Amino acid sequence: MNFETRSFPVETADAGEPRWADEAQASETRRRWIALVAVIGLIIAGYFAWSAFSGSDGDTKAATAGEAGKANAAAKGSAPTVTVISPGRSTVERVISATGTLAARREMPIGVAGEGGQVVRVLVEPGQWVRAGQILATVDRQVQSQQIEQLAAQVRVAEADARLTQSELDRAQALVERGFISRADIERRTAQRDAAAARVRVAQASLAEARARTGRLDIRSPAAGLVLTRAVEPGQVISAGSGVLFRVASGGELELRAEVSETDLIALPVGSRASVTPVGSDRSFAGQVWQTSPTIDPQSRQGVARISLAYDRALRPGGFAEARITAGSTQAPVLPQSAVLSDDNGSFVFIVDAEDKVVRRPITIGTVSDTGISIASGLTGNERVVQSAGAFLSEGQTVRPVRPARN
Repeated sequence: MNFETRSFPVETADAGEPRWADEAQASETRRRWIALVAVIGLIIAGYFAWSAFSGSDGDTKAATAGEAGKANAAAKGSAPTVTVISPGRSTVERVISATGTLAARREMPIGVAGEGGQVVRVLVEPGQWVRAGQILATVDRQVQSQQIEQLAAQVRVAEADARLTQSELDRAQALVERGFISRADIERRTAQRDAAAARVRVAQASLAEARARTGRLDIRSPAAGLVLTRAVEPGQVISAGSGVLFRVASGGELELRAEVSETDLIALPVGSRASVTPVGSDRSFAGQVWQTSPTIDPQSRQGVARISLAYDRALRPGGFAEARITAGSTQAPVLPQSAVLSDDNGSFVFIVDAEDKVVRRPITIGTVSDTGISIASGLTGNERVVQSAGAFLSEGQTVRPVRPARN
């Protein structure tokens, strides 16, 4: 580009007349000012443009965050609602289940103690209570009665002889002082008196023996108790080889001879409480372990726990019964049965973590009772455990946990 040069008048120093400056210098100065103004405008425009862009980006991020929050809220809103519980730790009694046979705690077999004979009367029936020494059955004793009469008569004869010899000795002692009877005669009469007294004692002992033998013909109960069985009838001839005629439960006390596994028997102390339920009955009877077997059956690997029971007509010796024995207690979480699941990998529960997501937790089951299932390991009791519907959940799924309503 070509520029036309012009001169501006300026006043000279010598003549005071105006003279013109170079027009190109003035044009350069204007361009500089215009460029400076343009740069300032560009800076200002850039600033406003950057501010507008930043504001738009922030609004975009805020909108994105808002949409994400809405999406999460919508996801939680569509998540299934599950009831969760925190079981804590409760006192759980260790219960051992066992089965066995009812029997008398102390069974007394009663048979013939004497010579025996023909049974005349049977005085008791099974199920009756008897006293100590009470007659259960009597045996014919006509022959024994005659023998007793004979021995009693011998006692009386011996006593009469003893009295006669004593009288003769007394008279002889009165005559010895007068010299009519020698001292040797006194000694002979004294010996006769002593022999007569001895014969009295022999006769009395024979009579007592006969009476004792006759008394043993009666079948008596050695102790108070409950008659369990009777194996004798009137007219039956019995002897020492007749076997057991009656069975009596001493004191009426019964027991359950429960078969317990070897591992449970080791942890079962004497004195443990038990609840016994006869088969076919809905009643339970309180008992207590009073003895445990000192040996283990090598075939079944089981021992016997003897559970004492008070008498009740519903308890019949020989019957079968089930027992639940309480063998101590421990602290553990207790869950309802609906909360515990199982598969090929074992037992487990679903818990809800801090982000409301379902997490599978393996557990070890302890005692199972009517109140629930105790958890031996796997839970502390503070977790939020899904109470039910766990079979319809999957691990990692988002849920809405709620607590069960209190009644």
